Order: sequence, then structure tokens, then C-alpha cells
Amino acid sequence: MTTHDDAATAMSSLADEYWEHELEAHPLYASFLGDHRYDDRADDYSVEADMAKRERYLTLRGRLAAVDENALNDTDRVTRELLQGELDDAIRRIDLRLVELTADQMQGAHAELLMIAGQLRAPEPEHARNAVSRISAMATMLDQAAQRYRDGAAAGRTPAAINITRSMHQVDGYLASPLEDDPFVSLAGPENWDGEQEWRQELAEAVRHTLRPAFARYRDVLATELAPVARPDEQAGLLHLPEGEQIYQTLIELHTGLPLSADDLHRIGLEQATETIRAEFAEVGERAFGTSDVRAIFDRLLNDPDLRYKDGDEIVRQATRCLDAAQAEMAAWFGTLPAAPCVLTPVPEYLAPDVPPAYYLPPAPDGSRPGEFFVNLHAPTERGRYSTASIAYHEAIPGHHLQLAIAAESADLPEFRRLGMGHTAFVEGWALYTERLADEMGLYADDLDRLGMLSSDAWRACRLVVDTGLHARGWSRQQAIDFMVEHMPVDLDTITVEVDRYIGMPGQALAYKVGQREILSLREQARRELGDAFDVKGFHDAVLGAATISLPVLRRRVHEWVTRVRG
Repeated sequence: MTTHDDAATAMSSLADEYWEHELEAHPLYASFLGDHRYDDRADDYSVEADMAKRERYLTLRGRLAAVDENALNDTDRVTRELLQGELDDAIRRIDLRLVELTADQMQGAHAELLMIAGQLRAPEPEHARNAVSRISAMATMLDQAAQRYRDGAAAGRTPAAINITRSMHQVDGYLASPLEDDPFVSLAGPENWDGEQEWRQELAEAVRHTLRPAFARYRDVLATELAPVARPDEQAGLLHLPEGEQIYQTLIELHTGLPLSADDLHRIGLEQATETIRAEFAEVGERAFGTSDVRAIFDRLLNDPDLRYKDGDEIVRQATRCLDAAQAEMAAWFGTLPAAPCVLTPVPEYLAPDVPPAYYLPPAPDGSRPGEFFVNLHAPTERGRYSTASIAYHEAIPGHHLQLAIAAESADLPEFRRLGMGHTAFVEGWALYTERLADEMGLYADDLDRLGMLSSDAWRACRLVVDTGLHARGWSRQQAIDFMVEHMPVDLDTITVEVDRYIGMPGQALAYKVGQREILSLREQARRELGDAFDVKGFHDAVLGAATISLPVLRRRVHEWVTRVRG
């Protein structure tokens, strides 16, 4: 019979081994986390690398199945379940060759490099020298990715034309930028290092003669091989690809962690976008603008010049005020608070036209880098003031920063649970949940901010409709844009960027509403069962206390917390 100690040791070893495999397979992410062992490498996009990873995953899965679940404590049982899920998901991704479908502006190899470039550090001379070697590895990564996209197109897995257009625009923006401002050249190096000038020159030469030519080759594949066969806007969804329905169902399950159907998600989104949230718009709009006509409310939000920003500095000031206000209220709503700070950073200009209004990157576990709330300052006079608060609370505090920083600082848990970026529905569901929580916390200054909150919620409800419409019902790109214009007060440019994101990242956008609804449902159920004994701080600590988890594990955690409180 297996003892608890033997099972726990085996479980700990498997978790550590899996995470080591992941860091080695994703060296850019390892460096982002502050692990500099692989600083001379970049991610390997080759088929051979995928097959090697698959073999490792199968071996780990077999060894995991041999661990006696009954001999584990509660924490290790959760670790076992989560590791089993991650291994299964990774194998499914490889078997479906999903990398062939990632030539878009969010997941493409070029986008990964450009987004992470400004986050990398070389704190020691050894790391700095490895960074020069990594330039060649990054060039190889781009060449490998281009080949995988070729392979996909040859198998009939053609990309959507709009995603190729946006990807080319990003690469063009990078290649047109001056070398002295290049994010790979301006990598943060060792402090007070007498070899910096020579190293920086060597880095610049490597970028000039190796990396930028690789970006140009990559761009050439997009333009001459993928763009001519790309799917037109009328056939933007996966439905139009061989095995498209199977691929989309898999992506729904990978991103939500639940066996949901496209039809069910479409129905939920329609009810939310066209009925429930629309009624809330009428109520809050009556208070804010003196009208309950939803179209009139949308028109005011979108077209009243007094509700627009004058410049990017004004966006930064309001977002900063939101962060400060949230920070001041944290202790009243959460028992566990992160040590890592959250800072506001403008989106780099070469990315800004093709990415959403904001996004977040978590802090380095070693404390060398804070959590960063990136704010898009592109075309500021086209941005409405009403949306900033809800976005800040979603992306930073108490949204992504709180959840991901607490996870990273949960030192008693395996690293794949603390630092992994899986379980989209939990991560994004939490962030969307906090947008309405912010109203309970008194963080919204007025009903204009609350209209922004409703706009954001409508946005996520529309995602259920539009994502499933595009990929399961054959909607055109214009149909998706038109639906969102009708049901959410967001400017056309932002809607267009968003729709193009859903086209390129099928299923990911579904996770927000699915996760939010789950957390709200669990909270309401706990409140009913506990009555006066319900404590919101305790609930939040139960939700966040196990780091990043799946929705089925979250359900069990909340039910166990309710049982303990009642006992």
C-alpha cells in the first residue's frame, strides 16, 4: 500500500519535472519569469520539438496515473488533477497542430517576440552575453513559425486575411523603427558594467544583420504565401476550414475548461447582451443622462465630445487615479494581498494600433519586475472617458494583478500552479468579476463610470455571440462588427480590432463571461447557504487561495469553504 509520504514525494517530483520541461520548452517565458538558465535560447516551433514535447507529456501522464490519489492530501489531489488536465490539454493542442493557426496579430511568433521584448532583462554579464546568442535563436524561431504556417496552409488551414494584414502591419512598424529604439537592442543590461558599451554595439549588430532580416523573411511569407490564400472576411471563422468544427469545440473546452457547446454559449450571450444588460443600461442611463433610450445612451457615450479624452496624458491620469483608489480599499475586501506592486505603462507605439485598449503582464517571481498594466494611448481623442475605470479594475487591481500576483507569491504550491498561464476562464473570469465588484467597493466615481462597467460587461456578453457566430455559425466579419456596434457603446475602431482578435484567437474570448458567471453563481450560492455568516473576504480568499485553477476545482474549493464556515 502506498504511504502518504511516498505519494506526496512522487507528486511533488512530477510537478517539478513538468515545470522544468515547460521552462526549457518556453525559454522566453522562463526569462520573463526571471529564470536566466535559458537566456541564449528562443522557443522551438518545429514539428520535431512538438513531437518531443508530446512524448514527454505522455510519459509524465503515465507516471501520474500511477500515483495513488487516495494517499494524497487535499492540496496534492488538486495538484494531481490540475497537472493531469494540463498534460491532456497540451497533447490535444499538439495533436490538432494548433500552432499552424497562429499567424495572427496576438499569437504569432512575431507578436510574441515584440510583446515580450520590453519585459526581458539581463542583470548579469553572463545573461547579457547570452542575450546576444539569443538573437540568432529568435531568428530561427521566426523561420520555424513561418514554416508551420506554410504547413497549415498546405493542409487547407488557411489563415483569415485580416489577421495576416494586421500581422504584416505589426512587422512593418517594427522594421520601420530606428535601430537605436529597437526593444531588443535596448534590453536592460547589468548595472555599472564596464562592458556595456561593447555589448550594446554587438547586440545592435546582431539585431541589424540577423533578427531584422528574419522579421523581413517572416513578413515575406505572410505577404507572398499566406495572404494570397487567406480566407476572405466573408469566411473568417473556423467553420470554413477542414476539421473546423472539431477544432473549435476543442478550443471552447481548452479555454473554458468545461464541455460547453457553441449553441449554449451563443444563447447565453444573446440573453445577456439583448435583454439583461440592456435593461441595466436603461436604468443607469436614466440617472446619468435623463433618458432610458439605450440607443440614445450609446450615442451620447460615443459621440459627446465632452466625454472624450483630450490627449494620452489624460488617459494616464485617470487610470492612475483608479489604481490608487483600488489600492486604498483592498484590505477591506481581501484577506490576502500581494507584495508585488502594479505599475502603469503605455503600450509601445509599434504595437498600439493593432492591440486592445489595455492588457496586463504579471510580476517576476523574484521581484525584479513589477506587475505592469499596459494602457493603449493610440488615438486618444477617439477614446471615451467612461471606459477607463472598469478596464483599470479588470486589468490591474483588483483584477489580474491581484489574482496573478497572489498566485506567484503562493510559495507552498508547485510552480506550474503559481506561474502557469492556463485556465483562461478562471483568470479572465476573475478579472471580469472584479469589474462589478469594484462598484460594491465604491470605486466608481459616478454613473458614467458605471455605464463603462456595463459597456464592458456587454462587451463580454457580445463575445459569446460573436465568437460562436464567426466560428460555428458562419458569420462574416462584418456581421460580427455590426452586432457589437448594435449592442455595446464602443467605438468602431476598437470593435474592429476586437473582432479581428476573435477571428485570430477562436474560443479565448468566451472564457471571460463563462468564468465571471461561475464566480458570481458560486458567491450567490454561498451567500444563500451561509446567511449572516457569509464573509466576502473569506469568499475571495477561497477563490484566490489555490493560485490559478480550473472552474471544476474552484467549485469544490468554494463548497469546502462553505462547509468549514457552517461547521
